[in-house]
Amino acid sequence: MSSETTEHRAGFVAIIGRPNTGKSTLVNALVGKKIVITSPHPNTTRNPIRGIISRPNFQMIVVDTPGIHKPKTLLGTRLNAMVSENLESVDAVLICLPADEEIGAGDEFIARQVAKQRRVFVAVTKIDRVKKEELIAKLHSVNEFAAKTGLTLTEIVPISAKELDQTDLVLELLAKQLPVSPSLYPEDITTDQASELTITELIREAAIENLYEELPHSVMITIDEMAKREGKNFYDIHATLHVERDSQKSIIIGPQGSRLKDIGIRARGSIETFLDAKVYLGLHVKISKEWQRDPKALARMGFTES
Repeated sequence: MSSETTEHRAGFVAIIGRPNTGKSTLVNALVGKKIVITSPHPNTTRNPIRGIISRPNFQMIVVDTPGIHKPKTLLGTRLNAMVSENLESVDAVLICLPADEEIGAGDEFIARQVAKQRRVFVAVTKIDRVKKEELIAKLHSVNEFAAKTGLTLTEIVPISAKELDQTDLVLELLAKQLPVSPSLYPEDITTDQASELTITELIREAAIENLYEELPHSVMITIDEMAKREGKNFYDIHATLHVERDSQKSIIIGPQGSRLKDIGIRARGSIETFLDAKVYLGLHVKISKEWQRDPKALARMGFTES
């Protein structure tokens, strides 16, 4: 064996930040495939989703976490608990701070959650939205932020996940922090998330596009039935869109069912790409009153107490 051969590394990296700081876009960019839905709405991610990146000399499992925020509902409390759980078992942490937003109390709260971590990186995200001099000022404020919150930063990297600018550098820097280990997952998969969960997320992404105010957060998807047709690369999927009120149901369905039909068309396209198969998608809308505050409803939808 050549003396230049490096030992194989494998481990976990948590990608954290306030809601809507570019975490999901970054995970998709690092993995090289869409495994997490993205949306301009804050708090789009609801489950910690693991993206698996396999290279000849490392395997990195990146965990896209729900945005840490002050919870207003039981759902919000459980999302924060999921993040804390994931932070306890990772080899490195990457905090996302958008270049086009001021660092605030929410960022400081997050920094204090990970202050004991030895391997902390900051990705200054969305650099395609700012001018060079604004970016320089932002990098200076990140250093002040680290000093104020007691963070020992391993590296600060300005990136644009949308433009794939410096995403390879982030990958390279994080890979060096992983422990020497064989691969932890099969090397031909990009996520450990069950197919059904990905499909519910793709339907939710289509459903919340162009929705406003509280409605995006009131939409939850469950799969009622999913089966592959015998001898064919074709799936029949029936799913329910849960909302909390009659008025929300009317918005989702739209005039003469036009919006629901549009949701179905867009979701089906995404699911067919994901499954690499043809799909029949049947959608149904149901009122599940106050599901975000109902422990039993949250448990049925997978948001259990830790």
